[in-house]
Amino acid sequence: MQAKEQDLGNTQYFKVEIDNEDTARTVLEVIYEALLERGYNPVNQIVGYIMSGDPTYITSHKGARSLIMKVERDELVEEMLKTYIRANNWPGADLDD
Repeated sequence: MQAKEQDLGNTQYFKVEIDNEDTARTVLEVIYEALLERGYNPVNQIVGYIMSGDPTYITSHKGARSLIMKVERDELVEEMLKTYIRANNWPGADLDD
């Protein structure tokens, strides 16, 4: 029995759907811990990265620098703002869009 011949001339596309909120939250947690472990002020370093886009604000410890570049900066800001709003019980804190 012959194996089905594959078309090796075309690139196959595979997309995994991920929840951006969970991804941003997880990335922020890992980045925060890595920065603390290296003795940095995580708030200052993350703000520096978000404002400038310069990944050198983030340590490479635990792969943190590579990880943070996988999430858009606006997604990080959105996650932080949603978390702040929920933590302070502001009206509309059920921001489940």
